[in-house]
Amino acid sequence: MGDPPALPLLAGTAEADLYEVLEIQKNADKDEIRKAYRKAALRSHPDKVSEDERPAAEIKFKAVQEAYEILSDDNSRHLYDTHGMSAFDKSQGSGGMGEGMDMNDLFNMFASGGMGGMGGMPGFEGGFPGMGGMGRPPPRPKKGKNAEQNYTVTLEELYKGKTSRFKLDKKIPCTTCNGKGGKDKAKSHSCSVCGGRGAVKRLLQQGQFLTEQISECTNCLGQGQVFKDKEKCKKCKGAGVIDSKNMVELYIPPGAQHGEKIISAGEADAYPGQEPGDIVWTLEQEPHEVFERVGNNLRAELHITLAEALTGFDRVVLKHLDGRGIQLRITQPKGKILSPGQWLKIAGEGMPIKRSDAKGDLFLNVTIDFPKDGWIKDEASIKHLRDILPKPAQPIKIDNEVDERDFVGVDLEEVEEQAGGDWEDDDGEGDEVPGCAQQ
Repeated sequence: MGDPPALPLLAGTAEADLYEVLEIQKNADKDEIRKAYRKAALRSHPDKVSEDERPAAEIKFKAVQEAYEILSDDNSRHLYDTHGMSAFDKSQGSGGMGEGMDMNDLFNMFASGGMGGMGGMPGFEGGFPGMGGMGRPPPRPKKGKNAEQNYTVTLEELYKGKTSRFKLDKKIPCTTCNGKGGKDKAKSHSCSVCGGRGAVKRLLQQGQFLTEQISECTNCLGQGQVFKDKEKCKKCKGAGVIDSKNMVELYIPPGAQHGEKIISAGEADAYPGQEPGDIVWTLEQEPHEVFERVGNNLRAELHITLAEALTGFDRVVLKHLDGRGIQLRITQPKGKILSPGQWLKIAGEGMPIKRSDAKGDLFLNVTIDFPKDGWIKDEASIKHLRDILPKPAQPIKIDNEVDERDFVGVDLEEVEEQAGGDWEDDDGEGDEVPGCAQQ
């Protein structure tokens, strides 16, 4: 079969993803590999960067070269696809498959400051805690990972509060083998992927740099030990965990907000030797047809007729989030009117404020619905309106001649299109609502 190539840089990384280094798919053919290598080599060549960035560029350039050496050779590529980088790790008993500097030596140089221009890179300050020359990693956390979930709610549900109950899939320790993964009296052996450490190293690209990340081994789930196929537990197939259905209750208090996080403690996956993590729910509010929320306040449009703006009204103007009708009685003494864009404040009709009995306020923006064209036809009615409505301002005095012109109605989009710009105010302060600052 022939000897695989000598790989000094990547040989110590059990899960270095060579396809990610060359930015290709795992089913890429030789021609795609060759093109990707040329592109990556040109991009990472040390001669194309400044002097202080050259050490990092040299590392990346070598990684690109060595990734190409593996993936361009059918035999070494098969070894990598089958066993990962452990096939090229001489510390795993591969018997001289690679000569030169391994990943431990390389990153020890970073830890000791042996390569200039790399200061401040995440993970390199003070070496690699817990690895101890690729010894055992830090102990597994006592608590498992949290699970992030989004939960969509309506504004009505945020106003009134809600309790939801539903079933979720959850991993729990196997009830047959008690989470060991093997049959009774079966003996485990070291995981071949991580060498019994329970963790593996992976090369990650961050801008122009390659950094090392230590993560839990997915083959042994961080245990460092596995069982032979015939000795694996039949129920969990050696995983130590099984799938179960779990009833979860989610309580959303009145006044909760979009983006708020609610925690269901201990409801995430549970693995052997760890406390289960939490489910962290992030609330996502659906847009509402009537109301817009601003902190603890609400705002909405108040549509009234021209007659109501001039004379007042007494009617239900909208349906609130809890189903109640909100009625307004507007009287217009001495000719006082409602104007377009005017804001009305209704105290205590906003959103509930958590951990209190108080509520925010409701702000209504007056919108006047004018009559449609042709709503009045007889001259007598027109004359009557002219008599009772305010008279126009004094005529403008013109010393020169006066031109009488025709006109047509247009919409704002047509005006902006012809003007070639946006006619909105530059200061952007026209729509600010009094009392609606974000809380």
